[in-house]
Amino acid sequence: MKIALVTDSTCDLPRETAEKFNIHVVPLRIHYSGGEFRDGIDITSREIMNRLEHEVPKTSMPSPEEITRIYHSLQEQGYTHCIVLTVSASLSGTHNTFRLCAQEISGMKIDVIDSKGVSWILGFLVLETARLIRKTGNYEEIIRKIHETKEKIKAYFILDTLQYVQKGGRIGKVAKSLGSMLHIKPVITFDSEGKLHTHSVARGKKQALKKLMAPVYEHLSSTRARIAVLHTQAEKEAEALLNQLKNAGNVSETYLGWIGPTLAVHAGPGLLGIVIHPQD
Repeated sequence: MKIALVTDSTCDLPRETAEKFNIHVVPLRIHYSGGEFRDGIDITSREIMNRLEHEVPKTSMPSPEEITRIYHSLQEQGYTHCIVLTVSASLSGTHNTFRLCAQEISGMKIDVIDSKGVSWILGFLVLETARLIRKTGNYEEIIRKIHETKEKIKAYFILDTLQYVQKGGRIGKVAKSLGSMLHIKPVITFDSEGKLHTHSVARGKKQALKKLMAPVYEHLSSTRARIAVLHTQAEKEAEALLNQLKNAGNVSETYLGWIGPTLAVHAGPGLLGIVIHPQD
């Protein structure tokens, strides 16, 4: 048995991490009027932020042809099994495209699993799967543990503006909760279906940051965890959040960085997020 691990670029894993664990990352696409860019390869989140005033790009999932080529390439490399972990199916057609393409492949068992989230929700799930593949050759056991892990990973985000997530049509339950009070800053999480959901609301950035940290502190009070702090053009605030979390204790590993280009398009500048992966 030889198991391949595939994900999409919304996982936000650094390239060196993906290479270290032999993770195959399929890029989504960023479309400007002047051309197309591959997420995380041809363009960075910082470049997108710098260009937002001039043009808000569109995003798209990988093409069926690209996904099919990857499946065939993995077969040629001798893989007998393939685990595909994707961005939430409620936010992108990427999951469904991987699934439909897998149905056309014979001779390799493929499981396409919806992470029910984005960014390091997917990233932590991918890393845990990579560790499981190295640790055990029991495919069914790996699949079972992936679904267990998926239920544990939690994420909380605040957006400095709702302008861009509204334009992308992905605001979901947030809009329902806020009504016309768009000056209120929501703390956003994901529900069991992988849809955006309002965890709490706050008046102003200072209160929003407190409400962002509250559920994370609650998790850390009872269990050790891996933590990722994410941002778009908010480096100093993100560093401050990470330092606070380190001082809270029970943090086993930390990651700090920008969210990826595709997500940055929909979040806009000023996003701050925390993803927590509790450890057994």
